[in-house]
Amino acid sequence: MTCKHVDAAELRVPTPAQSVYREDCTQCFDSIDDPDGLNVCLYCFNGGCCADRNHARIHHETSRHPLVLNIKRTRKRTKRDEPPQKISKLAIAAETEEDRYDTRTEVRCYECGRDNVDKKSGKLPAVVDGVLKANTFAKQAEVQAWEQEITACEHTLCLQQESARRIESQTLGHCSMCDLRENLWLCLECGNLGCGRQQFGGIGGNSHGLKHTEVSSHAVAVKLGSLTPDGTADIYCYACNEERTDPELAAHLRHWGINIAEREKTEKSLTEMQIEQNLRWEFSMTTEDGKELKPIFGEGFTGLKNLGNSCYLASILQCLFSTAAFAARYFHPELPPPAVPNPAEDLETQMRKVADGLLSGRYSYADSDVIASVDSPYIPHQKGLAPAMLKHLIGRGHEEFSTMRQQDAFELLLHLLKLVARSQHPSPAQDPVQAFRFVLEQRLQCISCNRVRYRTDEQDNISIPVPVRRKLRVINSDESEEKPKDEFEPVSLKECLDTFTGAEEVELTCPACNSKAGFTKRSLFKTVPDVLAVNARRFELVNWVPTKLDVPVVVDDEPFKLDSYMSPGHQDGEELLPEEVDTTSTNRFIPNAVAVEQLEAMGFPRVRCEKALHATGNGDADTAMNWLFSHMEDPDIDAPLDVGGPSAGGPSPSVEAESVEMMSAMGIGAPQARKALRETGGDVSRAVDWVFNHPDDQGDFEDESGKDVSMSAGKEIAGSSDLPTQFGLRSIVCHKGASIHAGHYVAFIRKVLPDEKSEAWVLYNDEKVVKAVEVEEMKKFAYVYFFSRI
Repeated sequence: MTCKHVDAAELRVPTPAQSVYREDCTQCFDSIDDPDGLNVCLYCFNGGCCADRNHARIHHETSRHPLVLNIKRTRKRTKRDEPPQKISKLAIAAETEEDRYDTRTEVRCYECGRDNVDKKSGKLPAVVDGVLKANTFAKQAEVQAWEQEITACEHTLCLQQESARRIESQTLGHCSMCDLRENLWLCLECGNLGCGRQQFGGIGGNSHGLKHTEVSSHAVAVKLGSLTPDGTADIYCYACNEERTDPELAAHLRHWGINIAEREKTEKSLTEMQIEQNLRWEFSMTTEDGKELKPIFGEGFTGLKNLGNSCYLASILQCLFSTAAFAARYFHPELPPPAVPNPAEDLETQMRKVADGLLSGRYSYADSDVIASVDSPYIPHQKGLAPAMLKHLIGRGHEEFSTMRQQDAFELLLHLLKLVARSQHPSPAQDPVQAFRFVLEQRLQCISCNRVRYRTDEQDNISIPVPVRRKLRVINSDESEEKPKDEFEPVSLKECLDTFTGAEEVELTCPACNSKAGFTKRSLFKTVPDVLAVNARRFELVNWVPTKLDVPVVVDDEPFKLDSYMSPGHQDGEELLPEEVDTTSTNRFIPNAVAVEQLEAMGFPRVRCEKALHATGNGDADTAMNWLFSHMEDPDIDAPLDVGGPSAGGPSPSVEAESVEMMSAMGIGAPQARKALRETGGDVSRAVDWVFNHPDDQGDFEDESGKDVSMSAGKEIAGSSDLPTQFGLRSIVCHKGASIHAGHYVAFIRKVLPDEKSEAWVLYNDEKVVKAVEVEEMKKFAYVYFFSRI
């Protein structure tokens, strides 16, 4: 008896734009490599595990989708006779999916109770084939991220085509200079077919397409095997020597008798092959004497795969989920997964998935696909987990994190903390970002009349300047002409904190005595957090480009106190400055004078400083500096600041408290809600869009009367002022490379190792987790430090 659902109207072949989750479960990291395999829903293509957790059945019970395709994959075992050599340059090896894996499939129907539905019945042949041929969600997300960086050029936009003629069909065409029938590139200008370069994966090519270009000077060609009915394809401009897009591709192909809607993709695109190349880099984990570092397995010792320039994400996730706050919020293996229609698109589900993957120990075991020989000292590392769905969610809509480029790990930390804080935390769950929050208190004192003003700001991190002192270099006459690398004197963490909290003079006019002598300004901690995230700023501007400096910062494992950096607050006998009232405009933009001075000291023109502070909520110099680095190429970067809108001329529109509360219920902070409502005339729906289009804007910390509301009555103060304030270093994120946007990130975390009683440092280098060596040297050059209150 055949299954009655095989001809259901809802059964359709997945389109190239649809996500097919056929690699791992959308709610945990069980995958097609597990003994029970993975069940892929043939209706919506959700991937669900079918072992003890059985998320596939839970999906069926909520969606009522009956048919699934069970996929089981087993790796063909390989033998490792010696530790892998460190790769010094990219090695291209021809290895296909079939070479590496054996794959078995079976169609099952939950409603009929059948485990082996005939795959040749009804619509199943086409649907099953489409699922197996579709890119996995991870690969599709990576391809889309890479493709976002490809643009059109003058040669594709101004393409001139010769007289029309019909090109041979997809099966009959071959290179005009040889007999190759694959890897064929069609010259869009004259219709010539030429084979491409030899490519990764053993695909042949004699570069006859390039030879045609050299003879004819025709620049633009399209790879025929990459054409899809959706209109996507590989387009290469030989004049630019870059991949490009062609907005008129369908019309240009129609000129040569090719209807793109009828084409079928038969070969991997250049982007797909580039991703495969990137993921084949290996990293030899050895000591100086060549011995491999011993892998660690167990609960809390699970690595994350590098998805292609994703080490910045892996290192931050490892550090965050090693904190008690994030573990308590998201690690709940005893609870069922959130009941949501699309688990892969839900932040709560994906954070719980990553927490389970990293902390449960369920996936922390040696890669069984590699067998060490008797005489080999090599011990296989774990496969690692691929957080592709979380990476997609974090980067969605973000100009940088949505790409496959290397990113700044500290900026990713701030972005992720903001996303988590804005998400829902239904009782009894608590926002884990609260553990990072504290209050800094700024004290301004007039040099002439000694009156003071206090302002408080709630933060979840500090970015401390690292003093730069270059060592004197003795130049020998026999040195080469190449400029030697600068060396720097080490500085202590205390010296950095002293600089961060030190008093300084700022040029301001006193509203009480009208003196122009200036003010002394100092920022101290009013409260401290449970987890203090510290960014060590080791950069200086060289030709307007931030250049990393290898200044060693000495940080001990021994606990230290912040008591001397706590603000005493308003003291008896101190006379407060009067509140300034602007009678001409209740919302006139006045840039933060302290931040302007700091930015100008870095070399930024004043107009850029004011523009950056306005765009980032008039907060601190660090946030404004990051904004400037990402907007250097803006055509209007040097145009005078024009606030525009209601705030430029008259009073700003009032903000209804009810609207602020409504947006706060959506997880949007009150300062961002106030700013967004003012910018959009009080329209809540437009204000929500404004917030997500300005993720780096901190919002307004002042209410309608211009008073500081970050510490308003009734609001619980973030952090604690209880003494003593003792902290210990728990984890660090380290970076190797000349720029924060290149190189490699790893994490070091202090943990109690399996079968050991004392704590030790553990290195998390993507999927490799080992007991660390030479940690003291790495601590000196860490980029982000995480201190826990003791």
